[in-house]
Amino acid sequence: MDIEKWTKLGVEVATEYGLKILGAIIIWIIGSWVIRKLIGGTRAVMTKRGFDESLQKFLLNLIGWVLKILLILVILSQLGIETTSFAAILAAAGLAVGLALQGSLGNFAGGVLLMIFKPIKIGDLIEAQGEIGVVKEIEIFTTKLIGLSNKEIIIPNGALSNGNIVNYSTEGTRRVDLTIGVGYDSDIKKTKEVLMNVLTSNPKVISDPAPTVNVSELADSSINFAVRPWCKTEDYWAVFFESTENIKEALDAAGIEIPYPHQVEIHKNE
Repeated sequence: MDIEKWTKLGVEVATEYGLKILGAIIIWIIGSWVIRKLIGGTRAVMTKRGFDESLQKFLLNLIGWVLKILLILVILSQLGIETTSFAAILAAAGLAVGLALQGSLGNFAGGVLLMIFKPIKIGDLIEAQGEIGVVKEIEIFTTKLIGLSNKEIIIPNGALSNGNIVNYSTEGTRRVDLTIGVGYDSDIKKTKEVLMNVLTSNPKVISDPAPTVNVSELADSSINFAVRPWCKTEDYWAVFFESTENIKEALDAAGIEIPYPHQVEIHKNE
């Protein structure tokens, strides 16, 4: 065995690849440190701007994996391994995943938009996609509502972000719209006074904006009044039901008739 020959070959191999391996190790150490700093800086910016915690975790993990893959490609290139094929494989895999998950990616993008621009937040009463409910949770792909009958409603974020959203909680107050009909024999001024007294005597009805009572229509069999009390958002249904009941009792006490369909029979004597 030619020991000198093998020793010389070993030194050449160690010289050629040892420097590359050492360079790869240095690149990994420096690259990992840079990635940690970038992740930390990104997390600080997201926290300062009030990004949702679940969105932060998802985006930071995504950014971390992308940077680590790029770092691995750089290290492979440093070791003399052709990385073009790896890049092509990753691009093809990304395209295939994107095509297979078009709907999910749309929902993900919608979730990101909801968490960044915050048109809704947890606890808001909203109407969207034909559903009404209180926002329970905003996730990456879906948003969960609690419906008025305590049912859970799950709406894809893609549809939610691209559709109309009515947020009843943003302003903090809501107007209750009631239509009350009385008979044509009723005194309009007295009726308005009775209706207004019902509204102003309810402690849940706020004074600013002030409640209003106005004649809205001269219908076929009734004079219709537009009764419009304002209240806090959380008191909406209480004011709606209490006002409806109290108005009926007050009109009865005042002798004001609420008309209902009548059938008149005419008998002709021969």
